[in-house]
Amino acid sequence: MTSTPRNKNKKSHKKTEGHKPRKRFGQNFLHDPRVIQAILSAINTKQDDHIIEIGPGLGALTAGLVTDCGQMDVVEIDNDLIPYLENNFGSHAHFKIHQCDALKFDFASMGDADNPIRIVGNLPYNISTPLIFHLLTQNHVIQDMHFMLQKEVVDRLCAGAGDSAYGRLGIMVQYHCETERVLSVGPGAFNPPPKVDSAVVRLTPHKQKPVTTENVGLLGKIVTAAFSQRRKTIRNGLKKLADSTLLEEAGINPGERAENIALKEFANLADLLQSKHSSE
Repeated sequence: MTSTPRNKNKKSHKKTEGHKPRKRFGQNFLHDPRVIQAILSAINTKQDDHIIEIGPGLGALTAGLVTDCGQMDVVEIDNDLIPYLENNFGSHAHFKIHQCDALKFDFASMGDADNPIRIVGNLPYNISTPLIFHLLTQNHVIQDMHFMLQKEVVDRLCAGAGDSAYGRLGIMVQYHCETERVLSVGPGAFNPPPKVDSAVVRLTPHKQKPVTTENVGLLGKIVTAAFSQRRKTIRNGLKKLADSTLLEEAGINPGERAENIALKEFANLADLLQSKHSSE
């Protein structure tokens, strides 16, 4: 990981302005001013905020964020975009570039519980889920997160028990965060236009979790097993982990499918299994 210091020298960046979006980085650059303004309004940046933007690209959101916050760091993997970002935003003393992979970036080092960070990003599909899980491990220093994602991913993040999009991603994220769909975005807002619709989601880490468990890792194992064969009943899907008696003790009907079981019930089962293993 390298950090680029501020450079006030304005170099020519015509070549970078013509930067061709790269498929290997999943680049689709946001350009619709109405969508940009709607996202900035939803983020509602304050002067004392520390903003970290993942994948700023050509700075569509950066331009509106950097003038309103107290400190801004951007994490960009594409080395060819660094000169453009430096030329356009490097004159701001509180602006810093980190040329690296966001999946390897130590977000926790950028803030603490008393000085939390706010994270913004237009995330490519191929890294969205692993990146969100990476951030959940560091959510003790995060105030909130605003992400542009494929609409189907936002559907999964916000889904509740009984919804067709309900599954492992939504359950594990909702254990850590409140999820809220902010707005829908059509393909025409990007260059090049993606083949799918997008949406912006707000993830706000719980100050006090509405549902808790003693072993989050075990909760994740249970949920993964339950949804790996989601068309089966929970009795069959979790037969290697729990019998019908234990499921019923957790408040779960063994004949139900995983998509109809609430986060609270999965957490109850995790605690029962944890207690059972501790007593053995």
